[in-house]
Amino acid sequence: MNITVFDDLEKLYIKAADTFVDLSKQSIQKHNRFAVALSGGSSPKAIFKLLATEEYAAQIEWNKLYFFWVDERWVPLNDDKSNAKMTFETLLDQVPVNKDQVFPMYQDGILPEEYAKEYEQKIKNVLGDEGVFDFILLGMGDDGHTASLFPGEEVLNEKEKWVSAYYLKPQEMFRITLTAPLINKAENILAVAFGESKKHALNEVLNGAYNPELYPMQLIEKKEGFRFFTDEKARG
Repeated sequence: MNITVFDDLEKLYIKAADTFVDLSKQSIQKHNRFAVALSGGSSPKAIFKLLATEEYAAQIEWNKLYFFWVDERWVPLNDDKSNAKMTFETLLDQVPVNKDQVFPMYQDGILPEEYAKEYEQKIKNVLGDEGVFDFILLGMGDDGHTASLFPGEEVLNEKEKWVSAYYLKPQEMFRITLTAPLINKAENILAVAFGESKKHALNEVLNGAYNPELYPMQLIEKKEGFRFFTDEKARG
């Protein structure tokens, strides 16, 4: 795992956008596509806005990209809580993507558990039975969660499913998420976590005893292709 500590968040965002562009070129050269799973939140939002600028957008073959999400709140796509809504507004509506190659993690008129099964099939249709994403963008919460893998939840023990949906009682809502086994298959993972509020969890994830029930980010394997971008406030 490669950890990079930035003294300025703008530098972090630029490096993340550069990484996205570089990996897209490598992947397209390798197998003529770049299949990604994106996260929501403030840091991805800043990265997406950069990618939508003329400087970055011109470097990407958008028609060869396939967009999935890492996780989602089970809310309609026009809801302000929707990760997909934010991604469309900041990136996907600003660049020439093929909308048939964009797979939001929500659908009207279906139970979240049923859509989780459908979403897994959508992934297999693009990635095949191996399910290896070219790139996954992750965040990390103050509690050490990533995707919708929250401390103490049964989804942390999932070994077979690629996608899981469940009711998160503390938030009083359904969540749908890629599972750790699928995330760990990815060729490249970029995790972004910064700020004083992340300091404790980040230290536990990187240096503490292995306890993914408490710090689910530890489920993500620290292997080659895993990059962690953080800042001095979080790294301490």
